[in-house]
Amino acid sequence: LGQVQLKLGDFRSALTNFEKVLEIYPDNCETLKALGHIYVQLGQIEKAQELLRKAAKIDPRDAQAFIDLGELLISSDTGAALDAFKTARTLLKKAGEEVPIEVLNNIGVIHFEKGEFESAHQSFKDALGDGIWLTLLDSKTKTYVIDASASMLQFKDMQLFHRFENDGNHVELPWNKVTVLFNLARLLEQIHDTVAASVLYRLILFKYQDYVDAYLRLAAIAKARNNLQLSIELVNEALKVNGKYPNALSMLGDLELKNDDWVKAKETFRAASDATDGKDSYATLSLGNWNYFAALRNEKRAPKLEATHLEKAKELYTRVIVQHTSNLYAANGAGVVLAEKGQFDVSKDLFTQVQEAASGSVFVQMPDVWINLAHVYFAQGNFALAMKMYQNCLRKFYYNTDAQILLYLARTHYEAEQWQDCKKSLLRAIHLAPSNYTLRFDAGVAMQKFSASTLQKTRRTADEVWHDNTVLRVAELENAVRVFSHLSAASNLHLHGFDEKKINTHVEYCKHLLDAAKIHREAAEREEQQNRQRQEAARQAALAEEARRKAEEQKKYLLEKRKLEDEQKRLRQQEEHFQRVKEQWRSSTPASKRRERSENDDDEVGHSEKRRRKGGKRRKKDKSSRSHYETEYAEADMMDYREEPEDEDASMNYREPIGQMNDQDDDVEENANDRLAAAGLEDSDVDDEMAPSITAARRRRALSESDDDEPFERQLRDNTDELQDSDGELRENDHKSNGGAALDDD
Repeated sequence: LGQVQLKLGDFRSALTNFEKVLEIYPDNCETLKALGHIYVQLGQIEKAQELLRKAAKIDPRDAQAFIDLGELLISSDTGAALDAFKTARTLLKKAGEEVPIEVLNNIGVIHFEKGEFESAHQSFKDALGDGIWLTLLDSKTKTYVIDASASMLQFKDMQLFHRFENDGNHVELPWNKVTVLFNLARLLEQIHDTVAASVLYRLILFKYQDYVDAYLRLAAIAKARNNLQLSIELVNEALKVNGKYPNALSMLGDLELKNDDWVKAKETFRAASDATDGKDSYATLSLGNWNYFAALRNEKRAPKLEATHLEKAKELYTRVIVQHTSNLYAANGAGVVLAEKGQFDVSKDLFTQVQEAASGSVFVQMPDVWINLAHVYFAQGNFALAMKMYQNCLRKFYYNTDAQILLYLARTHYEAEQWQDCKKSLLRAIHLAPSNYTLRFDAGVAMQKFSASTLQKTRRTADEVWHDNTVLRVAELENAVRVFSHLSAASNLHLHGFDEKKINTHVEYCKHLLDAAKIHREAAEREEQQNRQRQEAARQAALAEEARRKAEEQKKYLLEKRKLEDEQKRLRQQEEHFQRVKEQWRSSTPASKRRERSENDDDEVGHSEKRRRKGGKRRKKDKSSRSHYETEYAEADMMDYREEPEDEDASMNYREPIGQMNDQDDDVEENANDRLAAAGLEDSDVDDEMAPSITAARRRRALSESDDDEPFERQLRDNTDELQDSDGELRENDHKSNGGAALDDD
């Protein structure tokens, strides 16, 4: 009963019956899906989504439940809808069933809306399968595409497909694939493959001549190529199929407005609005645009009429917003009207909201809102933000190739007194539109203003007086004269709408500035010469200071070097003297004497070691002990210079010369020690510590001599005993005189 009532359109009764079934069988998927469809028809979308989600959760292998859920979510949550459609496709493939064309088409549409064109293209191709469209788009049939591009100006030409049939190919297009083929053509158009898109549109028209949307898309391609006449003809072909088709009427009115046919455009927009009883938002919006442009055209002629048109445009925009609160174009139009009335803050908020909303959709490309927002910043004097907005719009939507936006940018630079940037923007615009004489005139004005801004000043800054800047400004002034002279010559041919007298006025003014610029140039040259002189003087002073510094450093270096050489020479002389004394001693002393003296040295070392042990760790020496130690060494050294006595008397008489030679050796040693001390080589403690090692070395040398010297050694030992007796007396005296020191050492 519920299904019958649903079929008859009695949704309330059907809802009651299905709810009764659901009370008995709460997990019945068919009942849940039926209730979901009923709630959709009643406008209760959230309730329908809840029921369909529950059905898909109860039976996750029910592909139809996911398809219904995806169709319900496609208008509100495209991401969830895409997941539902993909799940349904996977379930159908696993079950070995054919995936419906509608499901694949919906997947492709969602990918297209998200800007994922490759995925969308693959989905559309899967939905279409094999057919004539693959042959037309295949690279192997490139000649057909070339023929199609050759007839781009005649989009109504169907000879391409007739030739294709004559070649033995069968042109067939099932009706259930027309929508998918249209979407594929729309995708190709979006990625700027208009040749292939036009072929597919014409294929649809070849098989189904009443498919109006194909005519409108061909008209849109012709409009994008700035072929307004062909676009109007294609729209009229669509109107022949359906004379009250709102989209065709609105597009025709827009084309007539661009073609400057205001009366026909207004009538066409009214016809489009009447065709839908005022419910067509695009027709209403187009009428609002018509009133706005009419207000701008009558700005200077009738101020009252301007206010009337603006008020009417605001009314129409507001009507569209009331019908469709998310209509961005109506909000943009309302912001424009408010900006024209001077309400910049309100209009800026509107433009900002529209810009944020438009940036989230691939279908909505609204460069106008960027331009309008930049206009508001310009009107408020915020030139930096206005420049940034113009530049972003130019780069984002026009790939830096729109002369009109470059003109807006140049105007902003001009008002900000950035005349060089203004000139650069105008030169770029002239490059894009070389036949636009307005841009040339504006460039001449910018160059004139740049030069006059400095040359007319009585007081100028240092940068402005600089020679290069003055020359640059004079050169810009000469360029301005050339531009105005060129425009003056072209005015005789009526190539532009400028007044010849006005142009001549600019020429005379620039020439007057050139005459006055001579004074500035001379002043700049004098200033430049003075600057050069100052710089040269500063450079010479710096060079002199650098030379003086280097000379002082060289002098200091030479003094240090000479001092080091003298020190090295003195040390070398001391070393040489020491070596000479050493060699003399070695050459004049016999081996027997050196051996006997070594034995005496060993005895002396023994006595000195005993004295060190008595002194403990403190090795402090007094003068008497040091003199005694030196006396012993002097006596031992003296034996090197005396000859061997022949008898005992000679040995006894040897004592007196010993004292004399000891004095001489002491003097030599003191001189040597003084020299070593000057060289930093003297150390009394080190001498004491090195004495045993020296004595041992002498002992080894003595032992290495021949044993033939033994008789002489006995005689020398007798003399040594006598010397030791005298030394004993001296030691007693030393101990007596230095007893306090010995106690201190203990």
